[in-house]
Amino acid sequence: MPEAVDRRRFFRVNDEVDLYYRKIARQEASEASRIDENVLTSDALPQIMDALEQEMNTVLTRIEATQSDVAEYLKLLNYKADMLAECLSQQNALVREKNSCHVNLSASGLAFGSEQALHEGDFLEVKILLPASRALVTTCCRVIQCRQNPSNDQRYPYVVSVDYLNMKEEDRELLIKHVIKRQITQIREQKV
Repeated sequence: MPEAVDRRRFFRVNDEVDLYYRKIARQEASEASRIDENVLTSDALPQIMDALEQEMNTVLTRIEATQSDVAEYLKLLNYKADMLAECLSQQNALVREKNSCHVNLSASGLAFGSEQALHEGDFLEVKILLPASRALVTTCCRVIQCRQNPSNDQRYPYVVSVDYLNMKEEDRELLIKHVIKRQITQIREQKV
């Protein structure tokens, strides 16, 4: 029997991101990808704060080993920033549903849970908020597969796989760096 060909061109990682998508016409799919610099919305703030917290804790552990007073001061500053972020979150009058979901992410495409079935060949505009990288990547995609979710997830009964279209190299590089960073973090977490 011939072996299955692995079509993957880049490393993949299971991750949790905020994901927004909409179906678009084929003509719209020719637009190039872009990175939105304005990711500090009230919806994204908690995810970005969590990602920063993880990065800070690693550095803080090293500082604590040699300078406990400085570490204590930094903890207090972090607490102060957390309180301000919480206050801002509570002031937001529009409470929207978070679109945080588990995805399988690479620099060439992604797979995600969907509430609705999509068809192979459909075109989508996808916005991916990468909290750990503090970036929002907007790109067009083509659906390459839609199947029943094997985990019987009632919220997301379908798993949709897409390939990115017309992605700029700098956006692809950002995704590659994000995937590698997440893989390193996940490996460290497994060792603990």
